[in-house]
Amino acid sequence: MLPRIFALFLVFLLPLSALAKTYDLLYRVGIDPDTGLAEVQIELEGDELPRELSLNLKSGRYSDVHSEQPLELTDDRAIWQPGGPKATLSYQFEIDKKKGRHRYDSRITEDWAILRSDKLVPPIAATAAAGLRSRARLQLDLPEGWSSALPYDKGDAGHYKLIDPGRRFIRPKGWMIAGRIGSRQDTIAGINTMVAAPLGEDIHRQDTLAFLSWNLPELKKIFPEFPDHLLVVSAGDPMWRGGLSGTRSLYMHADRPLISGNRTSSVIHELVHVATGIRGDGQSDWIVEGLAEYYSLEILRRSGGISQRRYDEAMEKLARWGEKAPSLLVKRSFGPITARAVGIMRELDREIRTASDNKASLDDVAQGLAEQRGEVSLKRFTQLAEKAAGTRVKTLAPEKLGKMEQAGKKKP
Repeated sequence: MLPRIFALFLVFLLPLSALAKTYDLLYRVGIDPDTGLAEVQIELEGDELPRELSLNLKSGRYSDVHSEQPLELTDDRAIWQPGGPKATLSYQFEIDKKKGRHRYDSRITEDWAILRSDKLVPPIAATAAAGLRSRARLQLDLPEGWSSALPYDKGDAGHYKLIDPGRRFIRPKGWMIAGRIGSRQDTIAGINTMVAAPLGEDIHRQDTLAFLSWNLPELKKIFPEFPDHLLVVSAGDPMWRGGLSGTRSLYMHADRPLISGNRTSSVIHELVHVATGIRGDGQSDWIVEGLAEYYSLEILRRSGGISQRRYDEAMEKLARWGEKAPSLLVKRSFGPITARAVGIMRELDREIRTASDNKASLDDVAQGLAEQRGEVSLKRFTQLAEKAAGTRVKTLAPEKLGKMEQAGKKKP
């Protein structure tokens, strides 16, 4: 009797993950440069499968969706009921997508393809029994001579092992590159870091890796939960001439300097987005962009990439540019708004340090945002700032964030 009771006691001590049921989820992706399409199969296998999967096809890049299991198609959604123990759904994905009139944020050529894996596989809502979880992998079927890079570990069978903590239905996320590519890789501050780009393009992979080796350690001090994988993808025209962050990854155009003329860094800016994983509500994009731009300077100062004098000069220039900004409380932050937001971040950091006798700083606020991730609002940002300061903060008063006249900064 006692052994049985002891065994039951051990079961209750097991973590929920140990009791959860799992099924295998394989994304099989074939990339065809001739058609510009990716052929995608979602294969499920297990004793129990989700009752229903709802795929968001709103982008219009998905076609020829079909399955032998029940499938209902509308203009922007596919409702799939995958009967077990095996089920497969297939579709085609259009890789090329322009961002603006002449630039691409997703592109395939005869030699390479760069895209977001979370566009390749659309958002999927799963209806499943409680505790049922997926064990997910991604397999790429590529033209001869092509290789690939994604921000995931590769198993012995050549499959990428997908992870997405907290999600029961896992799908790939982040930037990916496939083709005739070159890469440089190192472990920096415990982060498996890779810089990859098409062969033959004027891209300084080793320089970028060295830059990351100087600055990632400082970034991780601020964001200790930074992902353990980082992929930096780069290419030249006609790709988007800027930077774009993704899950555990970022894209940066080949012509973007590691440190800009105003001493900020687009690479570090995007790394902060990777670290925080936040997005603004209708009036809080200035928080997202201002924080990233502030730390693009602050991390360089801490790592010794720029001197204190250069740092102060850059802050002064941003302050002057920020005087041209309308209210910060707008949907999208752009140049002058982001510049003004940097000044708010610097002032807030000083206020927190003073109020806490230098025991806390803006770093604590940034860490709080990164822990919670998701949508950020002024209310949430203020709560984190006041928790760090131990008192109310004046820097985030609404009258200081509105029009310059309201903020008392109207020019004479």
